[in-house]
Parts: sequence; structure tokens; C-alpha cells
Amino acid sequence: YFFLSNLSFVDICFTSTTVPKMLANIQMQSHVITYEDCITRVYFYIVFIVLDDFLLTVMAYDRFVAICHPLHYTVIMNPRLCALLVLASWITSALYSLLQSLMVLRLSFCADLEIPHFFCELNQVIQLACSDTFLNNMVIYFVTVLLGGGPLAGILCSYSKIVSSIRGMSSAQGKYKAFSTCGSHLSVVSLFYCTSLGVYLSSAVTHSSQSSAVASVMYTVVTPMLNPLIYSFRN
Repeated sequence: YFFLSNLSFVDICFTSTTVPKMLANIQMQSHVITYEDCITRVYFYIVFIVLDDFLLTVMAYDRFVAICHPLHYTVIMNPRLCALLVLASWITSALYSLLQSLMVLRLSFCADLEIPHFFCELNQVIQLACSDTFLNNMVIYFVTVLLGGGPLAGILCSYSKIVSSIRGMSSAQGKYKAFSTCGSHLSVVSLFYCTSLGVYLSSAVTHSSQSSAVASVMYTVVTPMLNPLIYSFRN
């Protein structure tokens, strides 16, 4: 529940960086945003999306310890380690977001620009720059593979060990209990990665900003909305 409360807090903050401005634009029919406000939203958007990814990975490790090492769970997942894992996730997310924001600040933009999106999405903002964006794009691709592929590999590794452990159980009730313990987390992980992957695949295949914006609604609005429902039903 410690990790779950952090995930809930991050989801609230994540939606707060995009949804209120989107609703204000719809209501007031004014789609203007200042340069400073846009960069600030880019910073917080990256912080919370990366933090979401890290917390889901930490929760997968927590499930691994609970199922594969149940007798040592309270010793391994002690309050100090839990706090350190969350703190490390916050610090890494904040530093990466600061790096990306500073790299956007070094770019030069024209006076009046139109971002073909419902929020200041990093890729869309970089594409509008008048100066060379090669370094920005390289950093994005490299860190996306590192911070996206690393946690995903950790989640897959944890669940491969969990599946192996469950297959070794003789009791059908024990297997059901183990699977039900992981059900909520697996649903949230699937939602997060499938929608995030859908955004980048749709933008890469169609090169349409509209399709990318529609896909972005899934992981910026729908996924954080479904997370508390999934965990509430489980509880």
C-alpha cells in the first residue's frame, strides 16, 4: 500500500499537468500558452511519466519478493528499503526531466507557434524549433531505451520468476492466490505500456499529429483514471 499510495499521488499529479489546461481550452476557446508555462508543463509531464514507470517496476519487484520469498518478505522489503526505492525513483525522474527541459531551453523558436497537440508534448515542441535538434533527438532516443527498456526488462524478469515459482506450487488455491495478487499490477502495467507504445507507433507510422494526440489521451487521461478503479475492485 505504500507503493500504491505513491502511484496514486503520481497519477493525480500527472493528470493535473495536462487535463485542467485541456478543459480550460475547450471551455474558453482559447488555446494560447506562454513559453514559460509550456516548458514548466514539459518538465512536470516528464517527471511524472518516468516516475510512473519506475513505481510500476518497484511494485513488480515487491510482488516477486512476496510470492517467491514469502517468509523473508518483511525482512527484504523493510520500510527503509521501500523508502529508498521511492526516493531513488523521484530523484532519477527529476534529474532526467531537468536535463530534457534544459535542452529544450537551448533551442531557439519563432515568435508565434502552433503546437499540434492538446498539451506541450516534448517531441512536438522540439519539432517546432528553428535551430538544430539532432542532439535533443539523440538524447531522447537513448534515454527512452534506457529508462523505458530497463524498467520493462525488470518487470518481465520479475514476472518470469513469479510464473516459474507459481508453476512449482502443488496447491490450486495457492496458485489462484498468487495470480490474484499480481492481477491488478499486471493490468496497470499492460495499460501503461500498451498505450505508451501505441502513441509512438501511431506517430511513427502515420506521421499525423491528430492521431498522435488521440492516442496520447489514452495514457494521459484514460490510464490514470482506470488505475484506481482496477486497484479498488481488487481490494
